[in-house]
Amino acid sequence: MTSGAQLLTLPDGRALEHLVGGADDGFPLVYHSGTPSAAVVDPLVWDAAERAGLRVVTYSRPGYGASTARPAPDGGPVPLAADVDDTAALLDHLGMDQFATLGWSGGGPRALACAALLPGRCRAATSLAGVAPRDAAGLDWMAGMGPENVRDFEAADAGREAYRPIAAEQAAELGVVTGADIVEAFGGLVDEVDAGALTGELAEVVAASFRRAMAQGPDGMVEDALQVVRPWGFDLASISVPVAVWQGAHDKMVPFDHGRWLAAAVPGARAHLFDDEGHLSLAARMDDILADLRELAGL
Repeated sequence: MTSGAQLLTLPDGRALEHLVGGADDGFPLVYHSGTPSAAVVDPLVWDAAERAGLRVVTYSRPGYGASTARPAPDGGPVPLAADVDDTAALLDHLGMDQFATLGWSGGGPRALACAALLPGRCRAATSLAGVAPRDAAGLDWMAGMGPENVRDFEAADAGREAYRPIAAEQAAELGVVTGADIVEAFGGLVDEVDAGALTGELAEVVAASFRRAMAQGPDGMVEDALQVVRPWGFDLASISVPVAVWQGAHDKMVPFDHGRWLAAAVPGARAHLFDDEGHLSLAARMDDILADLRELAGL
């Protein structure tokens, strides 16, 4: 079952848009969606969570959907580790203590941040097609990315003022995108594997998440991208809870080498690396992904 989106007033006065779904009495699963995205009902995750006996908690990060944007500091953004504070506040509000977490794409670092910074509450974490740190030693970070992501991240590297005009143009397009034209909107970020997967329910969910994410314009996406390319605010090597890394070789948004790097960098990480999957096609494995996460969490 799924409840409608609600707003939580955080200690600093910001509003946090959130959704709760999946199994009514299930173990909490915090789902960190990608960049850009917002809290929408995602049957692919929700239904798999219900089958797995998990209670999904997800929210729109600052500036997305109806979540209040954080004040933008001069220069770099607030480190993405700050999203752990929002996660903890939301769990406290919902009366939930321990949890497992799944982060997809740009949500991957948030799941890893929860593992690193909330070891007493986070039982296990999964990075699904998740991005590696921008300063990852020995990783050619943009190698294998589609041209749109290379453009965006090069601009994000240059700073907020360089990236914002690009993000504003994207926000105008993504704010009205539909499932029927979502493959075209991705352009060079999908190959035949992900384009083939991006149909039906998945296409509709991704389009709905994009539209909701752009409700306030591009600022949420700007800060989100800046957070990804700046220091994250925690040390991957400090993670002591079980972690799984899922990645596909056909991924043109977050290249395969990011997954391989993370699997080697996170202590004890369980690697699920596929030659025949992409960034989005992995959604078809959601039952396996959540079963693996349950096992890691000792459920």
